[in-house]
Amino acid sequence: MALAIRLARGGMKKRPYYRIVVTDSRNARDGKFIEKIGTYNPLLAKDNAERIKLDSERAAHWLSVGAQPSDRVARFLDAAGVRTRTAKVNPTKGLPGEKAKERAQIAIDKAAEAEAAAAKAEADAKEAAEAAAAAEAEAAAAPAEDAVAEEAPAADAPAADATDETAA
Repeated sequence: MALAIRLARGGMKKRPYYRIVVTDSRNARDGKFIEKIGTYNPLLAKDNAERIKLDSERAAHWLSVGAQPSDRVARFLDAAGVRTRTAKVNPTKGLPGEKAKERAQIAIDKAAEAEAAAAKAEADAKEAAEAAAAAEAEAAAAPAEDAVAEEAPAADAPAADATDETAA
């Protein structure tokens, strides 16, 4: 028989209260149990002494006969000094996944392209400004050419109008 030391939920809806029980691991969470060795009330403040009540002697006895505590109960036993618990280490927990890495790389590539386009546009604008300044300087240095005056349009000949009237 595989023994487990785990929490059995009690209390009302949205008002949890747990018993720390020793049970056969095949039993349901709130099903029958062998012995109740403590209680846990998560609604109380963390520094409240009534939050976790645990019979350390009975817990040590059940651990000696092979009972396996759940993760939460192992924390309680560690805090009570009954059993030491090694902290779980997951060095990749905070790292982004594959899709997030791909999205980040795409964003970096787009930013680099935008930066290169902005630098190119700035260089082109600078070249255009330099070319305009050079053309302006060249135009100022060249001798002014005489401007050709436009001739005034010739007035319509009155004789042509007169010939039309006489024919009519």
